[in-house]
Amino acid sequence: MAKAEDLGHEVKDFGSDDPIYANVAVAVAEAVAAGEYDRGVVVCGTGIGVSIAANKVKGAYCACIADVYQAQRATLSNNANMIAIGSQVVGIKSAEVFLEEYLKNDFDPNSRSKDKVARICEYEAE
Repeated sequence: MAKAEDLGHEVKDFGSDDPIYANVAVAVAEAVAAGEYDRGVVVCGTGIGVSIAANKVKGAYCACIADVYQAQRATLSNNANMIAIGSQVVGIKSAEVFLEEYLKNDFDPNSRSKDKVARICEYEAE
């Protein structure tokens, strides 16, 4: 959280006291999908569970990341509005780098990925 604030972003902590991590992931995803926040970050042991939970929310596009390239491409190629990080598979310093890379990039709607991203959105609307 401090890293995002250090980078100039407003942060809301949705907490982590709920033993059912899906509840927190869904709450974050709902807030992001509703436009209350531009992006969201969720964390669990592997990042997989929270990413699955977040992706159940219509309008939430959560990428589970474990390296710098994935952090960059989450936005650049996939227009992900959320990322998931595994606290038991990624160290804190790496997670900070991934977060910075994710936050500094924006999706280019004219990129070669535009048709792919459009199809994902179309499928969701079907």
